[in-house]
Amino acid sequence: CWGLLLHQPCSVPAISRQAQTTKKIFISWLLFLSLPDCPPLGLESLRVDDSQIQASSYQRSGLGPHRGRLNIQSGIEDGDLYDGAWCAEYKDQHQWLQVDAIYHTLFTGVILQGRNSIWSWDWVHTYKVQLSNDSVNWETCMNGTEEAIFEGNQNPETPVLGRLPVPTVARFIRINPQTWYFNGTICLRAEIMGCRVDDPTDIYASERELGSKDDLDFRHHNYKEMRKLMKSVTEECPDITHVYTIGKSYMGFKLYVMVISDNPSKHELGEPEFRYVAGMHGNEVLGRELVLNLMQYLCREYKKGNQRVVRLVTETRIHLLPSMNPDGYEDAYVKGSELAGWADGRYSFEGIDLNHNFPDLNNIMWDAQETAADKSKVSNHYIPIPEYYTKEDAMVAPETRAVISWMQDIPFVLSANLHGGELVVTYPFDCTRDWAPVEDTPTADNAFFRWLATVYASTNLVMANPDRRICHSEDFQSHNNIINGGAWHTVPGSMNDFSYLHTNCFEVTVELSCDKFPHASELPIEWENNKESLLVYMEQVGIKGVIRDKLTKQGIADAVIKVEDHDHDIRSAADGDYWRLLNPGEYKVVVWAEGYFPSMRRCNVGMEPHPTICDFTMTKTPLQRLKEIRAKGGKIPQDLQLRLRALRLPR
Repeated sequence: CWGLLLHQPCSVPAISRQAQTTKKIFISWLLFLSLPDCPPLGLESLRVDDSQIQASSYQRSGLGPHRGRLNIQSGIEDGDLYDGAWCAEYKDQHQWLQVDAIYHTLFTGVILQGRNSIWSWDWVHTYKVQLSNDSVNWETCMNGTEEAIFEGNQNPETPVLGRLPVPTVARFIRINPQTWYFNGTICLRAEIMGCRVDDPTDIYASERELGSKDDLDFRHHNYKEMRKLMKSVTEECPDITHVYTIGKSYMGFKLYVMVISDNPSKHELGEPEFRYVAGMHGNEVLGRELVLNLMQYLCREYKKGNQRVVRLVTETRIHLLPSMNPDGYEDAYVKGSELAGWADGRYSFEGIDLNHNFPDLNNIMWDAQETAADKSKVSNHYIPIPEYYTKEDAMVAPETRAVISWMQDIPFVLSANLHGGELVVTYPFDCTRDWAPVEDTPTADNAFFRWLATVYASTNLVMANPDRRICHSEDFQSHNNIINGGAWHTVPGSMNDFSYLHTNCFEVTVELSCDKFPHASELPIEWENNKESLLVYMEQVGIKGVIRDKLTKQGIADAVIKVEDHDHDIRSAADGDYWRLLNPGEYKVVVWAEGYFPSMRRCNVGMEPHPTICDFTMTKTPLQRLKEIRAKGGKIPQDLQLRLRALRLPR
């Protein structure tokens, strides 16, 4: 048997009966011994199906074997269908959780967690591991001449890795708890580490391999490696890339941004500014790697002449921030993809959740609306940051301040904030009125935000799969994988809400995967799951144009663009250009600017994948012209004198 060939009593007798027919398997298996680590089977990532997990017993359905997945999160109430672990019905040493790997697998270790619950404390202190090739005959892993006892958990959340004394080939593996928390019961969440052993006689093996045809750098990049990759992309595509920093983290890591555009170093009149932000929570790392992959992909496809990418690069200025919270990421990176747990690295070095750290402008606006005699007079956009937030002693992370300054400097139109730990796209508002824990809280642009969220969710290969399993306890498929942020849970001070109320930019949050920190081996398929979504999201349109002075033809900055029946305005940028995201349809648009007569047009947004041009020319009021002439000490023209005289006549 395999174990005896290793001179190790972690043996599986059943497999010895197949030794002659699997000689080639054993030879290939020996090659695995040179590998330092094997990847997870996929309990956390859901690559392991519920049908592959069994147990000796369980207390009830919500604590069944399918809930024994690393980092799975419970529902709010104990006793529901979505509890936070597998829990055995009996408290004895004959209980087990079993995983069928389907194929011959070189098992190398087990990672254990306790039960996720706000009401109960349950975890396993020690356990044994048993292996089988037929699920009938089992052998316990040995440590020398004694049965190996693996150390489990001392608390519910910290993952603990138990390495097998010698990697062993089998198909089935069991975790057999021996001792557990004295005041609790047998409950655990797990991941299994193992390398699949290829069978040379399996002619369909290559067809089942998952991955990507794109030759990208699929691995996890720490700060130094991230900088190196970004530098390599700029060297490969110097004409369309530019790297800059928007500030530093608390620990001094620079917040790098890469711009990809045909003129990357400056804003071009009429060209929309787009951004992807990743790594706000440092342990939610998939977004970081997808953004780095996107840099490489856009560079290489542009050089190949891919017409879709060429159009994106020439018609959009794309800003990519792969790591908003580099301090948190480095903390999670050191522990690794399976041992970082659910929260390690989430917060900034100062312990701040960056997604609750932006100014809460929602309640400022809502409070003003409630006290105003005329609600239409209350500003619905460009709401100023409150004074308390700008003070030096305010609890504001340097990372947050840097991003706010970035938002104010560049006239962004569209953005997505890439997170992890679920499979859903959320849209504003994230903060609920009156501090309700859960309440649908739509914006004035609810229809378009739902469209934006649907664009990403419907093209994401995992979200769009009707047969996929829910991640934790929320069935987002019943909402078509999109949800209003407040209808999920309230998030005061979110970046999405701030972006909408303080700038012109529309932003959604994309929860990219059930696993916050996927193993490097899963990155190629995650790229394929998200590639189309990342591209199509950048292609969303509405109306755009330039607002100019009738006489000088100069652009007018800070003009207010109002769309009828949309109680949310935007403003023109420094050069007078603007972009208003809208669903297809005809709209009455009115532009206001200080010192000018209002200008109105009807603008039609079609189904075509390009924006509708809707320019405006504005005429200065006579009083404004007079004011400017007097300021320069000039002579008042006769036409202006006549207009001013007409204004004084009684009506």
